[in-house]
Amino acid sequence: MVVKIKKFKKLILIILIVGLTISLLVFAYLAFIINKEIKDKCELAKSKYSGDCVTALSFFLEDENNSFGDRNSAIWAIGQIGDKKALPTLQKYYTGNIPNKEPWNKVVSQYELKKAISSLNGNNPNIFRFLIINWGNN
Repeated sequence: MVVKIKKFKKLILIILIVGLTISLLVFAYLAFIINKEIKDKCELAKSKYSGDCVTALSFFLEDENNSFGDRNSAIWAIGQIGDKKALPTLQKYYTGNIPNKEPWNKVVSQYELKKAISSLNGNNPNIFRFLIINWGNN
């Protein structure tokens, strides 16, 4: 009986270690993907506009020649970075009227603006933010 309990405890420990390892790998993978997406959005914005990443993304959002989808991606990236200097630009577009469904490529997304503004104000912090490379200073 004692041997079975020890084997059971060992099995539980192995399962916990494997589960924790898998969770950490998934977390690291998601952080990597988010960083890559932010970097891609920053590079696109900086290829068209001057300034650091957040400034270029703000200009990107304001340029009506960019597609709505790309402008919404810029909003997302700003929210992920969390730099408050973009807050006035985001608030300029935010109406507070969030429809049930928004076509991503046809409007500046009020839902995305709300999330980004909330994140910049610290109300909806990004759990990956501590892993995100500081794109605001690049």
